Amino acid sequence: MILANALAACDSTTDTLGNSLTEDIDQLIISTDTFAVETRSIAAKSVLGRNTIGHIGRMKDPETGALVTSDFMTQFHTIDNYKFPEADEIVSKKDGAIIADSCEIRLFYETFSGDSLATMTLTAYEMDKPMLEDKPYYSDFDLGKEGFLREDGIQQNKNYTLYDKTVADSVRSQQNYIPYIRIPLNKAYTDKNGKRYHNYGTYIMHKYLENPAFFKDSYAFMSNVCPGFFFKSTAGIGSMANISMSHLVIYYRIKENDSIYNAVTTFAGTDEVLQTTHVSNNQNALQQMIDDDSRTYIKSPAGIFTEISLPIEEIMENHAGEKVNAAKISFKRLNNTLISAHKFPPASTILMLPVDSMYTFFEKKSIADNKTSFVATLSATDNTYTFNNISTLIAHLYNKKKNGENCSENWNKVVLVPVVATYTTIQSNGLSVKILNKVTHDMGISSTSLVGGKNNPNGEVNLSVIYTKYAER
Repeated sequence: MILANALAACDSTTDTLGNSLTEDIDQLIISTDTFAVETRSIAAKSVLGRNTIGHIGRMKDPETGALVTSDFMTQFHTIDNYKFPEADEIVSKKDGAIIADSCEIRLFYETFSGDSLATMTLTAYEMDKPMLEDKPYYSDFDLGKEGFLREDGIQQNKNYTLYDKTVADSVRSQQNYIPYIRIPLNKAYTDKNGKRYHNYGTYIMHKYLENPAFFKDSYAFMSNVCPGFFFKSTAGIGSMANISMSHLVIYYRIKENDSIYNAVTTFAGTDEVLQTTHVSNNQNALQQMIDDDSRTYIKSPAGIFTEISLPIEEIMENHAGEKVNAAKISFKRLNNTLISAHKFPPASTILMLPVDSMYTFFEKKSIADNKTSFVATLSATDNTYTFNNISTLIAHLYNKKKNGENCSENWNKVVLVPVVATYTTIQSNGLSVKILNKVTHDMGISSTSLVGGKNNPNGEVNLSVIYTKYAER
């Protein structure tokens, strides 16, 4: 690390650096080389749909003129051994039976893409059975065709705009206000056994009265009470909401000390349960961008990745006896000159990993380890994504090939994927330290073009390598 940092601050003159770092008896010889790398765009087609952010909406891609649609499914979490108030405490009743006064789902979004005034419609579908974590669900997985949606269950339409004019400015200006799409579930509800309830919230409450063990944990809740909901964008073009939280909310009244109070029970869609995104993309339109070999693209959701062919044998074999100490590569972003009020923003974070690990990395819930996988963010200063040292990746791929470890034809290829990187901040010796704890596919709207491609007019993409070896004595 000291060597790499020292060289990063130096010009091309490195002939005396070995003297400053080692004893004369162990003099270190340092050399550098630069290699051109080949890049191209490849179709993502379908990516692992599990993520922490849901996406709902439909937008027209200004680069292709095609529509991009996102829908998502979420389950709801219950705290362990959740308890409703005692039956005799609940005063919300009809014909002597306990009811929920009202029930709704709230989809909270802190960010969005597109026009906040675009009129959109979604449909909330009740799940027939829960999606379990015994298999990976990809972004092209069709819940309807696979029998996950209850045909005679809830199918609630909701018209909305992301800027809700019914919300007072005094509420909107509050510091903790988060806008949301509200989906009422107040119609009479019939369960799969044909039993009829005042509304969906009443059904939830009666399932608790039937057996409180249905609420002992999230698995019991989704298996016996609420398998989840699928939210499908069914009309409108112009906006995409990034759903950070989903709440199933039940309202009722309770009596305590001869007074009546309003009570609320909330079940949240969280990391404790499964959330998946379904994406509809126009593959023919994306292919036209892929065929543009004057540049490469990174596009989400489930759109385009950039593939890089690393000249690993040239790097390693032309420098026998030397060790690769550092290998730096940057990818220059080409500014989007398209004139559009709603052009897609560039990806903020990308992941580099071997092509052969492109699917298993996410299925195994792996985290970038700075050995064979690396995260980079777009620099506002120089408009680039920079990977400062991928020397361990180069050595790993070279050794696999050399040792004949089931290498495919893609053994020397890596790929750039748009991702969402989640960090935990901890305090250490009075300093705040960010630790990467999750990497998922970015299922939001983004489009990035990079210098590269077979007929690239903007200069080569280069990999700069620093070698070291000890002088012979």
